[in-house]
Amino acid sequence: MKSSSSSSLSQDKFYINAHGGMGRLGSFLFYSVALTTIFSFFLLFSPNSVKILPKSSVHYDQAREKIDVEECDLFKGRWVPDFRGSQYTNWSCPTIPASKNCFRHGRKDTDFLNWRWKPHNCDLPRFDAKQFLAFVRGKKLAFIGDSVARNHMESLLCLLSQEEVPIDAYKDSEDRHRIWYFADHDFTLSILWSKFLVLGEERVINGSSSGIYDLYLDKVDNRWASVLPYVDYAIISTAHWFFRPIHVHEGGKVIGCVFCNEPNVPPMDPLDAIGLAFRAILRYISQCKQCNKRKMLALFRTFSPAHFEHGAWDTGGSCNRTSPFSEKDIDHLGDFRWKLRNVQVREIERAREEAADGNKMFGVLDVTMAMLMRPDGHPGAFWDNQYMKGYNDCVHWCLPGPIDVWNDLLIQVLTKVGAGG
Repeated sequence: MKSSSSSSLSQDKFYINAHGGMGRLGSFLFYSVALTTIFSFFLLFSPNSVKILPKSSVHYDQAREKIDVEECDLFKGRWVPDFRGSQYTNWSCPTIPASKNCFRHGRKDTDFLNWRWKPHNCDLPRFDAKQFLAFVRGKKLAFIGDSVARNHMESLLCLLSQEEVPIDAYKDSEDRHRIWYFADHDFTLSILWSKFLVLGEERVINGSSSGIYDLYLDKVDNRWASVLPYVDYAIISTAHWFFRPIHVHEGGKVIGCVFCNEPNVPPMDPLDAIGLAFRAILRYISQCKQCNKRKMLALFRTFSPAHFEHGAWDTGGSCNRTSPFSEKDIDHLGDFRWKLRNVQVREIERAREEAADGNKMFGVLDVTMAMLMRPDGHPGAFWDNQYMKGYNDCVHWCLPGPIDVWNDLLIQVLTKVGAGG
């Protein structure tokens, strides 16, 4: 009875308002017609009236934009203001991990979202989730690398989930291997976590982790290598784990040691160790016979720079800036991070020239210059990692944030290299 009475009461209120307010409704209609008439005359006779572009004009602009992108270097440019902001938020993307959810943990400034990467000779189109999913329909794409590779994957996952909500298909016991499936497009997205890409083992001393590693250049990390034959697109990266004590092995002997001071062991620069590891991985992929089942495209992302100031990560270093650097603010040619990038690019170019067959292609996703200019994009103190309290994260990137441009670049490189460009 209570429900029925409430329903009747609502209907009575609607009836009374509809009929009792007829006088007010007539006045409202009169003023509405008058305003519409005035506005119509304004549109018709104003010298700056609104112009509707014909459909062909829109198509022409898109075609011209595509030509510009193909003919310019996407990786050299500057950051320019763009107040459209991010294509997703920490509300619209529920998969943002807590450690990258900077706004959730107290970051107040938002200006770092209001910039876009502008190559010198063209405009880089914004990421188009619909276009990307159409391109990768029926394919498998894997990110292979460390936690920054995962950071990249998490950005792509957020962007794509605005178009289609994926199925969380798999997670291993350590949350190192994750798989998402986009059923409407039969597209599989995954992350395969690996510190060094080649086999790396941490030494255990007195039952405890030592922070000292043995790196084997003639062995790959099988956790990702075993999955590689089933991948169409592999986005591969590594670097940050090489800046610690590492004994580098090849051919059954130690050929050098990073950050060691041991007798009869030649010192090795971290950049050389990274170059040798890249060369070993590229050689393995090039010679991977099982990978010939698919015409696999391997893209290698260049170094993503950290921005610690006033100390290192473990000595009070921080990253509190709220706006990008300009080109004149960075000395990229003299920066060791740019030198590291050059080592990576050199090895990738060598692999492209020495590729054993036409069933595998190599490409570069060169993000280093763009990210050297973004000291404002890191979580800093706004990450709340329970295992690292009191430390700033100036290595990874906030979501949303500047890292999203990696996917603006990714879609362009995938379509260009994948088409044989």
